[in-house]
Amino acid sequence: VLENQDLPDSIKPQKVEFHSLNFNTTLHWQPGWAREARDALYFVQYKVYGQSTWQNKDECWGISSHFCDLTYETSDIQEPYYSRVRAALAGVYSNWSLSCRFTPWRETMIGPPMVTVVHSNKSIMVKLQAPHSPYKRKRGSKIPMTNYYDLLYQVFIINNLLDEKNRVLVYEGKDKVIKIQDLRPGVSYCIVAKMYMPMLDHSSAYSSRQCTVL
Repeated sequence: VLENQDLPDSIKPQKVEFHSLNFNTTLHWQPGWAREARDALYFVQYKVYGQSTWQNKDECWGISSHFCDLTYETSDIQEPYYSRVRAALAGVYSNWSLSCRFTPWRETMIGPPMVTVVHSNKSIMVKLQAPHSPYKRKRGSKIPMTNYYDLLYQVFIINNLLDEKNRVLVYEGKDKVIKIQDLRPGVSYCIVAKMYMPMLDHSSAYSSRQCTVL
């Protein structure tokens, strides 16, 4: 068993990091190195860069999990934020572990678009839908990521399922419905798409494959 003066260091949370997808933002950390640390409870605070006072995150005050949802605390997406976590065990508190600075607009990952494929005899219609943020309009619908960024759709065709890597870019732009023409009947075609953000040179992951036989 650890001496009590070692306990604060040994339970101090490690690797405090923001993870963010489409502005759904979660703080993650790892427990301290002591075996006992798995029984620790955690306390999370956050603030905007430059503010002097830290805010408690009430839903993440004395929790046993290793993550905390800060989506609504970081909703001013141009602001830089910090968060910090400390652990408590047997009445002993660790020091705070600080995250890196996190600016949602610059650092959130963009998710892939939703893709729907409709085929006719020699062409494929591809319908694209950008991912949504968690933030809502006054009427209650979620705001699409295209409201926050200048985003392009990139659409790729896979002619040969044996060679998945052989994706051919057939469209890049903002249209939500595109038509791919002059295809061969009887051939299986698969479509994947991703979002591309020219300004920050970020791409999303690929969407799931939508396949059709003409």
